[in-house]
Amino acid sequence: MSTYDHSEWSAETAAIRAFHQRTHEQEHVDPLYMTSSFVYGSAAEAMRKFSGEEEGNVYARFHNPTVQLFEKRLAAMEGGEQCVATSSGMSAILSLALGLLKSGDEILASSALFGSTVGLFRNYLEKFGVGIRFISATEVVNPEAWEKAITPQTRLLFAETPSNPLATLIDIRAVADVAHRHGALLVIDNCFCTPVLQQPLALGADIVVHSATKYIDGQGRAIGGAVVGRREHMQDIFNVVRTCGPCLSPFNAWLFTKGLETLSLRMKAHCEQAAALAEWLEAHPAVAKVYYCGLPSHPQHELAKRQLRAFGAVVGFEVHGGRDAAWSVIDSTQMLSITGNLGDVRTTITHPATTTHGKLTLEQRVAAGIEEGLIRVSVGLEGLDDIKRDLARGLDALAAC
Repeated sequence: MSTYDHSEWSAETAAIRAFHQRTHEQEHVDPLYMTSSFVYGSAAEAMRKFSGEEEGNVYARFHNPTVQLFEKRLAAMEGGEQCVATSSGMSAILSLALGLLKSGDEILASSALFGSTVGLFRNYLEKFGVGIRFISATEVVNPEAWEKAITPQTRLLFAETPSNPLATLIDIRAVADVAHRHGALLVIDNCFCTPVLQQPLALGADIVVHSATKYIDGQGRAIGGAVVGRREHMQDIFNVVRTCGPCLSPFNAWLFTKGLETLSLRMKAHCEQAAALAEWLEAHPAVAKVYYCGLPSHPQHELAKRQLRAFGAVVGFEVHGGRDAAWSVIDSTQMLSITGNLGDVRTTITHPATTTHGKLTLEQRVAAGIEEGLIRVSVGLEGLDDIKRDLARGLDALAAC
């Protein structure tokens, strides 16, 4: 068993070493516990563990050593007291809502959210009496807009920062202050940044959610999610996972734990490539606008420098000519993967208006700033010149028209 005190370790060290407990086999790498249940030495021991009188594994839907190791390491990296892992990023958001909200409560959210998050709020939570109100993509940048929109029924303020795919930021500390003045909680989707680039809890946010499917895995292999925060909130969310069953599989948890070990190195490389690509795109005549908060031209670049350690690996850009032009650029690529996923070592490209945000109404897409000429690139770890060359096929042809 590891006897080191990990509380003073950096996030990089915690990702590799924290909470490792060797079994009698003395393995060097964290073991994988592929079991659905656990055995007890007596009926009395089983009773004590099922009742919670004694700590220990009960059933792998809610207790599994591999899943718990992933939860503990991610919580340590985020600076949170507890993490609850789930079967997907969307189930993390659903479990959070089921655990913390009741009929009559309200979510105040940025309209610059991932399309499926908007769909979950609008199509399902509203059906059960949870009110949903959105702040427009142009107003979320102002803490005063959050202050003006909050009501006595508001229980959660919810935002992605930077947003998908326009890299819109909120001032986490200022919006957290708004939430706390009104007895509400601030929830930040930290999927794009991971704890390596941004730690919302340290800035005043109450809860962080992740799609571990993205950068935490980093290789497009597994689906999973997580919620991190204070123990008082996480226990309610854990009870949802325990009862309703949106649990993370041990194998996926093991993959994510391995992903955490290299997360810092990968994010550094991703960000360096994305920053260079954003500069190149901004200078291309076929490109109307680039959305990347690492660019000095980004309206919130100064906030990004204060709030982030680096600027992320997702670059959005609009081309002249609308959907036809965007599709032409996408279809001209030969190496890039045309897929809605992101966070992979492989560079991916997609048309948000017809994929990730395609189920939104036209009005909702306009409110979120998702234009027909918008393209999203998740910059991978291939050679940067190869990525540029692949994009240049379509962009150069478009500029020549």
